[in-house]
Amino acid sequence: QVQLVESGGGLVQAGGSLRLSCAASGTIYGLNAMGWYRQAPGKQRELVAEFNSGGRTNYADSVKGRFNISRDKAKNTVYLQMNSLKPEDTAVYYCHVLRNIFNYWGQGTQVTVSS
Repeated sequence: QVQLVESGGGLVQAGGSLRLSCAASGTIYGLNAMGWYRQAPGKQRELVAEFNSGGRTNYADSVKGRFNISRDKAKNTVYLQMNSLKPEDTAVYYCHVLRNIFNYWGQGTQVTVSS
């Protein structure tokens, strides 16, 4: 089992920045991927950014150049620095871990960007 606790969401004006954090605990060795997804109202959940098992990063095209994913292995924590936020970035952001064939999700944190 993997437990994920997110923090850092909130309300920000367009052009502003937010930083999300996700702390993992439990059986956290051998992770295949760790990162962030988001889901806007009426839309499917989509990948935002993630690390794969080799440590490489993958970003959605819509956030490239604006968002940066990083991690602190000692703290088992992954971060998402979001800059130049746009109203279309408004969504619930979920921390995600893939371990073997199992997906684990955080409780979600709301990010709202006002125009």
